[in-house]
Amino acid sequence: MAKAKTKREAQELYNRLSEIMHPADDLDQSRFVATSCFFETPQKNTIFQATVEDARQAGEITRMKKFRFQLLAQWLTQTFQPCKVADVGGGKGFLAYLLQKNGWNATVIDPVSQALPDKYKDLARDQRVKISPTEKVPRMDAKFEPHHTKHFDLLVGMHAHACNVKIIDSAAERQKGFVLLPCCIIDEPILPAPGEHWLECLASYAIAKGFIIRPFRLNFSGQNIGFYSLKIDPAAALKKSGQQA
Repeated sequence: MAKAKTKREAQELYNRLSEIMHPADDLDQSRFVATSCFFETPQKNTIFQATVEDARQAGEITRMKKFRFQLLAQWLTQTFQPCKVADVGGGKGFLAYLLQKNGWNATVIDPVSQALPDKYKDLARDQRVKISPTEKVPRMDAKFEPHHTKHFDLLVGMHAHACNVKIIDSAAERQKGFVLLPCCIIDEPILPAPGEHWLECLASYAIAKGFIIRPFRLNFSGQNIGFYSLKIDPAAALKKSGQQA
């Protein structure tokens, strides 16, 4: 019963997030800032979905949380073109490593320097893969600050404590895209209203900054719902806001 309740609550949260975001039919594509990084691709019948199904059939779905970096890397490569990406709060750098293997220019921004893991399981090939001790990913051993944003096309924060609002603010200021999969509200400068989920609070904050955003969900246990930006021209957003006032 507890699992069913958790699953129902997660679905209700995802539905609420979807409701506060613009449907695709409402988008005027001429308002978007063109870059080489941002575009949407169909999510039906993808390798990502097939990989999750393979894991379920292999009896590994209950342990999918430890594969969250692989799942996010696959989702990113199927949703965006390769670009210069910052993995904010990226820890050991495994997500950046996986993105690099797919042609991305990925850098970890994290105050604690850590080595890459020495091995991982490739879900697509169902094989254990060793990571050579000589393998490296670019790192900034520092807390994420807004000025870091200028070096990147896309900011990614997966369970990046105390960085979610900073990511949204700096992305809005410098006209960058972002992907957030938030976890807790520790050390964030804003608080949700009574009865409001932290994800809804963040999504509303991003919309108020002029972003059009979309929700996404990865297939692992725990906080697996996030949202990403469709980068919009702020002048057009301001003009639209003035017309509606």
